[in-house]
Amino acid sequence: MKDGFLDISKINKLSPKKGRVLISEPFMADERFKRSVIYICDHNEDGSFGFVMNNFLDISLSELVEDIVNEEFKVSFGGPVSPNNLFYLHTLKEELEGSYEVIDGLYTGGKFEDLITLINTGVIAPNQIRFFLGYSGWEAGQLEAELSSDSWIVGKTNANRVLNTKNKDLWKKILDEMGGKFKMISNFPEDPSLN
Repeated sequence: MKDGFLDISKINKLSPKKGRVLISEPFMADERFKRSVIYICDHNEDGSFGFVMNNFLDISLSELVEDIVNEEFKVSFGGPVSPNNLFYLHTLKEELEGSYEVIDGLYTGGKFEDLITLINTGVIAPNQIRFFLGYSGWEAGQLEAELSSDSWIVGKTNANRVLNTKNKDLWKKILDEMGGKFKMISNFPEDPSLN
């Protein structure tokens, strides 16, 4: 929003890194990322990837995977890359062989056959894992360019918030917690012509 009113890049002092979140600017035109919060799973010189945390789909995991009988597990839109693939973030390092640590206590991946068994036997609760269709990804330098054009605000979060599937107003909540001008941004209407 470099229209003289608010230059996000000048007030946002955080840089992207593993374990932080990207919060979309309030008037983002891309419907896939409108008012979205993306958890960053990796960020390095080769690029970045993460999952949209607050775009829930109207489908349960058991509807996607016929071998799963438990209907409690929700699925989110993770991003436009590989939209037919299922990804997951979890706290199950000991139970799920092949998991990759994102931050201390939060992991991605792991042996899917074992995961199905753990879900069907009731070993895993919905607050221990999040499922996503697709992911959000950026090539080298792409995210930095989007940040410099004020498309994203970088914020902080924790593993509990990442795994909370009930928080649909996450975009506003994180900006409110950041305070100052970010709190003001959180109150912008979705359609600026209504202001």
